[in-house]
Amino acid sequence: MNEFVVSEIKNNIAEITFGTPKSNSLPGAILEKLAQTILDEGAKDEVKAILVKSEGEKAFCAGASFDELLAIEELEASTKFFGGFAKVLNAMRNCGKIVVVRVQGKTTGGGVGIACGADYCFATKDSALALTEINLGIGPFVIGPYVERKIGKSQFSAMAIDADFRSAEWAEQHNVYHSVSENIHEMDEKLEKFLQTLASRSKEALALIKKVSWEGTDHFNELMPARIHMSASLILEDSAKKNIEAIKERLRAK
Repeated sequence: MNEFVVSEIKNNIAEITFGTPKSNSLPGAILEKLAQTILDEGAKDEVKAILVKSEGEKAFCAGASFDELLAIEELEASTKFFGGFAKVLNAMRNCGKIVVVRVQGKTTGGGVGIACGADYCFATKDSALALTEINLGIGPFVIGPYVERKIGKSQFSAMAIDADFRSAEWAEQHNVYHSVSENIHEMDEKLEKFLQTLASRSKEALALIKKVSWEGTDHFNELMPARIHMSASLILEDSAKKNIEAIKERLRAK
């Protein structure tokens, strides 16, 4: 499978799918394209809502691309890369349309940010999630405001510190997931009915619900430059590179 972002409109719903070979981890080019696709689809008058999903039936999203993180050697490139995550989340927040996210398996790091950036999120019981950035030697700084908005600062801090997986049940109890199904088939049946209902709703009402749901988040724009710099500078440390190599080695050994 090659890296891709594709979109099609079905019954007034823009369905955006992204995929990469390594557990749908996100390199910079895919982040840029995903952000722009969300904005482009959101600008279309016929679109009432946007569905964001990933390819396959295993991991929803493994966060940042390890290969790209290892290749980064200077602050400018690092800043651009982490800024890509900010662009995706900002597009989800500002596209003007309800954003639904489909999570079909485990998700970590930036993938958790995408789940938390949703206005409504579907998942399966296998969709555990974790903020694993500390394992690399950085932190979930860019996605932090979006995760905090859903689960609160205390729970966010705990996730960032221990890097442990939380179950789908936990994520539902803490407002990340709004529907949890036994399996992908059941989830997709519920999702299809939900999207059909959304397509029948007032476009104006949906847009206003989107607007009021995100009131009080304008300061996210002010936070981002400093948050991006935190991750961008830390990932350049030799210790971070060693951490990533060690994790890749463990994954290869499995």
